[in-house]
Amino acid sequence: MKWLLLTIMLIALFVLTLLITKLKVYVDYYHAKDNDHLKILMKAWGGILRYKVEIPVIKIDDDSPTLIAEEKVEAGPKGSKKKQKTDQLDKTDLLNSIKDFKTLLAHVVGFHKIVRNFLKKVSLSQLEWHTVIGVGDAAATGTVTGAFWAVKGGIVGILSRYMKMKDMPVMTVTPNFQQAISQTRFKCMIQVRVGHAILAGIKMVKYWKGGMPEFKRKPLSALSGDKTKSV
Repeated sequence: MKWLLLTIMLIALFVLTLLITKLKVYVDYYHAKDNDHLKILMKAWGGILRYKVEIPVIKIDDDSPTLIAEEKVEAGPKGSKKKQKTDQLDKTDLLNSIKDFKTLLAHVVGFHKIVRNFLKKVSLSQLEWHTVIGVGDAAATGTVTGAFWAVKGGIVGILSRYMKMKDMPVMTVTPNFQQAISQTRFKCMIQVRVGHAILAGIKMVKYWKGGMPEFKRKPLSALSGDKTKSV
């Protein structure tokens, strides 16, 4: 009986510790010409719990008119468990993905209040957003640069309205008047308690009407071979 009580107490303590645990999510996105790379790192308990996802360059298959997206996943302390998977998308998959997005959007229209209440408990810090832009024409580049500043200001304003902005964001837009160029680097750190995320997830599930939507996009499939080229 004592062992059972002790086990229950340990489980309750673990669950309580998990609920109050702060989860840190590091987002790092880089774009240059046709090279896109997204890295998401989630850490908790000083890195004991660790999960990293890297989505590198999207490529085109030489043998068929399809897109190939490679994804690297690392879990555990210092990426002790590694896995790499490749997803191939043809035009049918892309169209189905668009339809799936519309289906998902129709289901989450009423989630605004739940999401807004959840975001109030989320903190945002270490936000950096640097852009180099040029369109080959000096006058047009100046106009585009101003537009980029307006878009960035609007997006950061929305983020600061819905989330807790811990520090001032660092943003730059550098015009290049000599050549056509597009480079962007976006980094930030998001912090939230696991309990708040779980509670928001439960509320979303309860609010979901008509059950889960039926998606048309096929699941990930492992591909062999590497006859690809960058777009």
